[in-house]
Amino acid sequence: MDKDTEIMLAQAFELCEDGNYLEALKLYDSVIKKNPKNIKAIIDKAVTLQNIGRLKQSIKLYDKAIQIDPSNIDALVNKGSALHTIENYNEAISCYDSAIKLDKKCAMALAYKGLSLGELGHLEDAIKHFKKALDIDKDYDLANVSKKLAQEMLKESKSKKL
Repeated sequence: MDKDTEIMLAQAFELCEDGNYLEALKLYDSVIKKNPKNIKAIIDKAVTLQNIGRLKQSIKLYDKAIQIDPSNIDALVNKGSALHTIENYNEAISCYDSAIKLDKKCAMALAYKGLSLGELGHLEDAIKHFKKALDIDKDYDLANVSKKLAQEMLKESKSKKL
């Protein structure tokens, strides 16, 4: 990656940190125009679009990134996250499974898969995935909080059946 591109990506990142998403998107577009296969710019633009609620556009960009590099875990996990947000849990799980296949120790993919499984009502499976994520990263707050919540929900649903 050339120096200009690195500088533009760093500036875009800073703009996002400051909440200037539309300005950041212009920089990502400039980088992508110069190099349509710049995977970092594509994914970062997709994340930015996801952050401002333009989920369908972000999913298309994640697909583009995955087309360029099918083993890009960031693109797979982020696409899953966007799909989860639009309540397409099964497709989200498919993305997480692809990421986990590439990296068995991807705590984020395991935890996010747990979230989608939980939304589908598969609480025991969700808990297993949260535990796997915590085995990899014992300080992973999302997995820890979600595991406790899923356990409470499971306990509640079992007590209602009694």
